[in-house]
Amino acid sequence: MTQTETQQQPPATVRSRVRIPLTFPDGFRVEAEVFTFHGLADGAEHLALALGDARGGTPLVRLHSECLTGDVFGSDRCDCGPQLRESVELIARAGGYLVYLRQEGRGIGLYNKLDAYALQDTGLDTYQANTALGLPEDGRDYTAAAQMLAGLGITTVTLLSNNPDKAEQLARLGIEVAERVPTGVHVSASNIHYLRAKVEHTGHSIPLARLVG
Repeated sequence: MTQTETQQQPPATVRSRVRIPLTFPDGFRVEAEVFTFHGLADGAEHLALALGDARGGTPLVRLHSECLTGDVFGSDRCDCGPQLRESVELIARAGGYLVYLRQEGRGIGLYNKLDAYALQDTGLDTYQANTALGLPEDGRDYTAAAQMLAGLGITTVTLLSNNPDKAEQLARLGIEVAERVPTGVHVSASNIHYLRAKVEHTGHSIPLARLVG
């Protein structure tokens, strides 16, 4: 299913829920209630982490695509790890959900992402590298994310994201985005060209003035 073909699917059903204490390398700690699901359109093992208390308000929600290199190994080639850390704290403070999606490399997979990195080292940007490999620039579909939110009884969210496509897809899938709140700018010498490409190519809400270099 392509992004232009997305449509509402039946809500997912909760398969299990378990509480997990999270501790980040900088010492920040929070307890999450982690949900797994049945009935996801793509059959992948996505998770929803409930953080803080969103009762009585619109939950703050981040759709975070899995990034092994950034989330686990702390790679500076992207901003995924810092975004994940920031998002958990913001959501815990406001109350809401981190929807962790198994969409490595914008949906192309880990090995292909590393192949794309090698092409980026020759001068291509992140989107050009994917295309050169015969892959979509961004293959992510957020149908499962919408199903998970619906299965949790959520129909309206405040979306924590710089990416307008996430809000557009959720709206088409029946989840109202009351507001889109950008994440911080997590820039380094190794990811500045990556971030600039996201702004110039897909309209991410990252101030270009912060990406000089």
